[in-house]
Amino acid sequence: MDLINYDEFKKVELRVAKILEAEKVEGSEKLLKIKLSLGTEERQIVSGIAKTYDLASLIGREIIIVANLEPRSLMGLESQGMLLAADSPDGPVLLQPDKEVEPGSTIK
Repeated sequence: MDLINYDEFKKVELRVAKILEAEKVEGSEKLLKIKLSLGTEERQIVSGIAKTYDLASLIGREIIIVANLEPRSLMGLESQGMLLAADSPDGPVLLQPDKEVEPGSTIK
């Protein structure tokens, strides 16, 4: 495991986001295009969770994202952040608050 110092960790902006929409990415078995609310703005994230989560179960769910990650193109779609998920034998497990909070809330 590579260690980072506290100043490096402070650069990572973790936020709560609410999933507004989710759809499968054409031509991919595992990618979903997800529209999120961060309270004052909406974003799109492309993530490889399609084999683990059905679309209907994602709508309205609050998740944790890295909000200040440089955008990246996946299958021609811009991903404006990264959702956080734990590895499990059954596939990724989304990290989420244990009770409802405002979209855009900062993780401290």
